[in-house]
Amino acid sequence: MPELPEVETTVRGLARFLDGARIERVALNRADLRRAFPPDLVQALTGATVTGLGRRAKYGLIHTDRGQTMVFHLGMSGRWRIDPGELGKHDHLVLETEAHRFALNDARRFGSVDLLDTGRLDAWPQFAALGPEPLGEALTPAYLRLALEGRKQAIKLLLLDQRIVAGLGNIYVCEALYRARISPLRAGGTVTRPMLDRLVPAIKAVLTESIEDGGSTLRDYARPDGELGYFATRFDVYGREGEPCRGGCGGTVRRIVQGGRSTWYCPKCQK
Repeated sequence: MPELPEVETTVRGLARFLDGARIERVALNRADLRRAFPPDLVQALTGATVTGLGRRAKYGLIHTDRGQTMVFHLGMSGRWRIDPGELGKHDHLVLETEAHRFALNDARRFGSVDLLDTGRLDAWPQFAALGPEPLGEALTPAYLRLALEGRKQAIKLLLLDQRIVAGLGNIYVCEALYRARISPLRAGGTVTRPMLDRLVPAIKAVLTESIEDGGSTLRDYARPDGELGYFATRFDVYGREGEPCRGGCGGTVRRIVQGGRSTWYCPKCQK
């Protein structure tokens, strides 16, 4: 599934060509993805000018001058294609400006598209319950200490809880916990302030580095320009079961299952 860096990379790629442009044509090549397209989507976007693009958690935002925002989620394998030579059977939504064509491609159709009033985005149920953005100023060691206080659930699972931190996914939680030398099995309430002082910068660093690298290309994900992200070549623990710890501790990366998701970590240096 495309995670926060992949969505951020997508939004930045689209913004280069779509920000400030007038949408001349909108085409729906099927009725739904994970759920039905908004019934007024074509009418609302045709002739609208894009006033900005953004991201909230793992959702991309396309704002228009009509006071409405198209919110998209890439699901498991969704991606935007810019100026594809030919449209394919999985290009389900197509936006055209005077200069470019943008196709939302989603082979598995686990993605979604919604149309919301821009001024009420924060009240949308999917956004209202979200915690702070991990790259924003609101995510601090002090905030996490309060959010984790008394929690017996494993820190790995708590960081995946979107109500605590918005947008964090499995890959980057594994990598951040490794950098902070915190065991994914440790109860959230036992994570000390010094540990949190390491964890918050680690979260921000691993996300920032992945965005700079164009994301982590896993399975079907590619950037809007068709290029593949390469942060996966720098994983310290994710997917490295049985390999030596890169930190030089002499440990071996282990894989366990938590909450139905695989976790990779070094049991020797992550305590």
